[in-house]
Amino acid sequence: MRRIHLAHGILERDGRLLLVASRYPNHSQPLWNLPGGRQREGELLEQTVRREFREETGLLPEVMGLRYVAESHDTPSGTHFTSFVFAVASSGVPVPPTGDAHVVACEWVPFEQLRTVLTVQVVCEPLLTYLIDPRRRYFGYAEAGITIEFADEP
Repeated sequence: MRRIHLAHGILERDGRLLLVASRYPNHSQPLWNLPGGRQREGELLEQTVRREFREETGLLPEVMGLRYVAESHDTPSGTHFTSFVFAVASSGVPVPPTGDAHVVACEWVPFEQLRTVLTVQVVCEPLLTYLIDPRRRYFGYAEAGITIEFADEP
């Protein structure tokens, strides 16, 4: 089983969270998530969240600390995902990258609309649970319920 570490950032402003929409080869519509992505070899997780956040939103985040960890298995692809979610602070206006085949949008989403926008359970459930009860810091899923294919992998 291959392992993929992900680092994401929670950026809140005025009761809204910043989300990004990303395209994947095996999904007809973009999927919404917190800004972030895959850790590179030799990179620390805080470096990953800073780099990915900047690439996806144009914002330079200050990492405020780890908030929760969520892991899941995607049995069909033989992948074990672990997502480390950090609180971040940043000023400025987010702008999605131009001409990017992966990230196609970034938007501020009000808390009450998160359940509608975040359609992937292993993304939505931990985030909403954490926002309601920040004492909960770990979420585990024996089966992810979704397969993600990355465009830059064979």
